[in-house]
Amino acid sequence: MLFVGDDWAEDHHDVEVQDDQGRALRTARLPEGVDGMARFHELIATFLSEDADPSQVLVCIETDRGPWVRALVAAGYRVFGVNPKQAARHRELMSISGAKSDKADAHTLADMVRTRRHQLRQVAADSDVAEAVKVVARAHQTLIWERTRHTLRLRAALRDYFPAALQAFQPLTLTGADTLELLAKAPTPAAAARLTLAQISAALRRARRRDIPAKAAAIAQALRAEHLGQAEIVATAYAATVRATIAVLQTLNTQIKTLQGQVEQHFGQHPDVEVYLSQPGMGVIIGARVLAEFGDAPGRYHDARSRKNYAGTAPITRQSGKAKTVHARFVHNDRLVDALHMQAGAAILHDAGARAYYDELRAREIGHNAALRQLGNRLVGLLHGCLKSTTPYNPTTAWAHRYEHLAA
Repeated sequence: MLFVGDDWAEDHHDVEVQDDQGRALRTARLPEGVDGMARFHELIATFLSEDADPSQVLVCIETDRGPWVRALVAAGYRVFGVNPKQAARHRELMSISGAKSDKADAHTLADMVRTRRHQLRQVAADSDVAEAVKVVARAHQTLIWERTRHTLRLRAALRDYFPAALQAFQPLTLTGADTLELLAKAPTPAAAARLTLAQISAALRRARRRDIPAKAAAIAQALRAEHLGQAEIVATAYAATVRATIAVLQTLNTQIKTLQGQVEQHFGQHPDVEVYLSQPGMGVIIGARVLAEFGDAPGRYHDARSRKNYAGTAPITRQSGKAKTVHARFVHNDRLVDALHMQAGAAILHDAGARAYYDELRAREIGHNAALRQLGNRLVGLLHGCLKSTTPYNPTTAWAHRYEHLAA
């Protein structure tokens, strides 16, 4: 067997090839791209016979995605994507001097896959459809997070110079099309006070709001009331920054809606879409995010427990002597944990079994978030069973062992 450490950078890869005794057979710096991959294959071929199995080559690299990784997997090599923190800890075991270089990192990765491959997760090849879902689902979620950040910036700016706007638009949302339209048209207190009922009503109508006359009157009254503020020149400066933030938010709203259509389109092409959509609390967007983060490579998760561990919903136990504590996992996939938390929150509203399990946890004085996390852990196990048997979720079957009365 050959063990290869691949320390990647933006434009090159430092690789080291080791034998099963840990001897360095060859080191090289390869360029990124097709030429670098061809040279990688040539390097490996010098140590393998023509009829050798490519799976005898184990590659360790600090990423699990990208064209380079996909090319390695497609060639038949066994690729292990490791967290940079794991590599850093292994480097500390090998050397206490603190020295670091690209060549030394390649040596560390090769030694790591040679000695600890049983503790590493092998990169499994997801289908092209799953990869496409991952791309659009992550982009969609990233834009939503960006919109939240810009909304908080907008709220902070309004609080500093125009608190009346926050009070006026409280029944709406700062990211709503009508709110952004009115703020862009009148970003200062003086300009907002001059907005007419007709202008406010027109913006509400374009946003398809209900009870427009009452809402327009309330907004106008709040904008014209007396409030503490800033000097006119300071308010004008704030207004310029608010207009810029509003332009960003309007663009984000448009692109989020566009990407949502792409998520729905790609997710709908996956063969397991019906299984995902049958899960309690899981719609198209959450289902696409969960699929994107779990992947669909067969055999990646040996059992429900391994899927739960990857999801970060399974608790961890710390025991020393007589002391024993159970904690939530703090090292996890943030995108997946966020999606599963949202699923659990929706499941207790629409699924009797999920609600009963949640209520049982709350009756034991477990906090809301902790109860949702435990429910999410249970839902991950149900999802694993459904995917394994390609069977849609059945609430009676899922909760029969705990709540037999639900079937009645």
